[in-house]
Amino acid sequence: MQTSTPSKEPASRATPGSNDGFLLSLGKRVRELRNRRGLTRKMMAREADVSERHLAQLEAGEGNVSIVLLRRIAAALHVSLAELFRAEAETRHEKVLIERFLERIPAHRVEEAMFRLLREFGEEEAVRQRRIALIGLRGAGKSTLGARLGAEMGVPFVELDGEIEKDTGMPLGEIFSLYGQTGYRAIERRSLERVLHEQERAIVSVGGGVVSEKETYDYLLSNCYTVWIKALPEEHMARVIAQGDLRAIAGGNQAMDDLRRILEAREPLYRKADMYLDTSGSSVDESFAKLKAALHVSERQNEG
Repeated sequence: MQTSTPSKEPASRATPGSNDGFLLSLGKRVRELRNRRGLTRKMMAREADVSERHLAQLEAGEGNVSIVLLRRIAAALHVSLAELFRAEAETRHEKVLIERFLERIPAHRVEEAMFRLLREFGEEEAVRQRRIALIGLRGAGKSTLGARLGAEMGVPFVELDGEIEKDTGMPLGEIFSLYGQTGYRAIERRSLERVLHEQERAIVSVGGGVVSEKETYDYLLSNCYTVWIKALPEEHMARVIAQGDLRAIAGGNQAMDDLRRILEAREPLYRKADMYLDTSGSSVDESFAKLKAALHVSERQNEG
């Protein structure tokens, strides 16, 4: 039989700053986290070393619990105390889905996921979008497409290899001979930093090996909208030969095998770019039209 004793104030009437409101919110949060982990109340009570009755009271917003007990509950839920106290309004459905997705990402890809989120939604995104970097192996079409894109958008086109030679006063081959791969990569990083510091808006063509130097590549991805210009190995080779470089012919099948191995090894790194354009089997005009469409050039011309 019901008594006339007034019940606790309903959740809908509890003021945000009241104890009742706080306990109800905390109880709901604990219940939500327990359900997310797939734990029954009995399993949860056993894991947290609390009584099932005490846990039921907490989830109902009726338990005045100690901080020690809350620490045990947080540990059983694999969350921090701060996570338990997070405001209910912050727990939107979309945010929960994102959190669950992140929890399922393999450990070796967490850094990549974090980097992509920062790159896409960080405060510097508007600045990054004003500079377009073209990456990929020689023969893909970076220089040809980059020059045309710069002219179309009315922004400078910069070839990083040329800037490196300008900064050092010597051709690339000589730089490699004097300083080796490590020394060259350090010079490449300095030249890239200078170019991006000087050019708020630009199209930048970058050597295909930049992806092998993690810090430099991360810097490029963070500061430019990056496009991987790719092609089939046979087309890379044919275009390089057409440019007058006959070393590929001298290398014969070995040169082609080396090219395929390089492309295969670097492909996961190239795929970190914001987008890619396959120029295989396409004329320059066709490739340029696809690049403009993908980049929405008309919109970019009106930016900044």
